[in-house]
Amino acid sequence: MTEIESASILILATDGYERSELRVPLDKLKKQGADVKIASIKTGEIKSWDEKDWGDTVTVDLEAKNVRAADFDALVLPGGQINPDILRGNEEAIRVVRDFVKSGKTVAAICHGPWLLVEADALRGRNATSYHSIRTDLRNAGAAWKDEAVVVDNGIVTSRSPKDLPQFVAKIIEEVREGLHNRRAA
Repeated sequence: MTEIESASILILATDGYERSELRVPLDKLKKQGADVKIASIKTGEIKSWDEKDWGDTVTVDLEAKNVRAADFDALVLPGGQINPDILRGNEEAIRVVRDFVKSGKTVAAICHGPWLLVEADALRGRNATSYHSIRTDLRNAGAAWKDEAVVVDNGIVTSRSPKDLPQFVAKIIEEVREGLHNRRAA
């Protein structure tokens, strides 16, 4: 059991992340006292996509190749179309996702973020949700897709879109507090 005030949470993203899907969890989790770090497949800064155009940037704290799941209590995967599509083609990013799934720690993905869970083969036999346009991808990966704001299956949290961010962040906090989840590895 980990209190959110002492939790260490990793957000994995790259250029093209949906601004609100990274910023809202980042800000709300930090406000609760969590230590939140940004990992990416590159160093420096990564640029957001903000509804219809490029948005602001966030500074990368560590490269995916240097991420150890043992150093964190949870992993957050923001969506947007560009960000998860780039990450799912990167071996180190998928290793990070697999390591977190295998660890039993909370893994939370929103919107198109579940594409990373598909690539890591982490959804087979699980309940999940996502942005509606990729529901067939989740089903083809073996998930039972649900049209709900937040779906949790043994510590894997999925959500549909920015409108679900309040429920998404609340569920991340709840799952981190529950601690490790016994589940099969990806």
